[in-house]
Amino acid sequence: MTNSDRLLSRLGFSESSGAGFSLTLAGFIGFMGIITAEVLYPNYSTRQDISDLRSTRPPNPVIHEPSATIFNTTMLVTGAMVLLSAYFLYRTMDRRGFPLALAVFGFVAFGVGVFPGNATPWHGIFALLTFFSGDITVVLSSQVVSRPFSFLCGLFGGISLLVLVSVFVYGLLVGGPSPVEPLGPGGIERWVVYPIIIWLPAFGGYLLASSGDTVGDYPNRQTPE
Repeated sequence: MTNSDRLLSRLGFSESSGAGFSLTLAGFIGFMGIITAEVLYPNYSTRQDISDLRSTRPPNPVIHEPSATIFNTTMLVTGAMVLLSAYFLYRTMDRRGFPLALAVFGFVAFGVGVFPGNATPWHGIFALLTFFSGDITVVLSSQVVSRPFSFLCGLFGGISLLVLVSVFVYGLLVGGPSPVEPLGPGGIERWVVYPIIIWLPAFGGYLLASSGDTVGDYPNRQTPE
């Protein structure tokens, strides 16, 4: 028995419930951290980028405290909690693709906290990777849970991915504004980010509720009446 196994046992957690607890906490911290940073940021508008809460982009970056510290800490803690849950799921699930995708998502989300908006080009790279890896992770989660929750996972991931892809398709191929352009940069970003944040406690709750079962083995399992 490893040290992590002993700790989980003392706390009354299985690896599955430990992963669920971590994801639920990550979603709570991510959502409430962003809201708190927004409230304390002078004259902030949700049409602005979320990462402006830490720092706007060069050449004249603007940083407001305590919003900057709150947002930075939020991303670091959220990324770390997602990584922890990925570790637990990797040890307990037969399908390793999903926990690996979750680990990538946690790592790049942590990177957003390491590289704020004024750290070019690294912030942009990690932010974009966070969006794509988060969407892929949410979509993949639909393959390791039972119905009807799998439909919600596919819906959340699909909506976020569709908005993200539409921006690139219209910007690079069509050469015009996307249909979501009226939302502004911040509105578009929130349509990408918030479905992922909502999914975190939803999937975490699923793991907590089904911690006595083997999660990931029977994607089409129906709950008996």
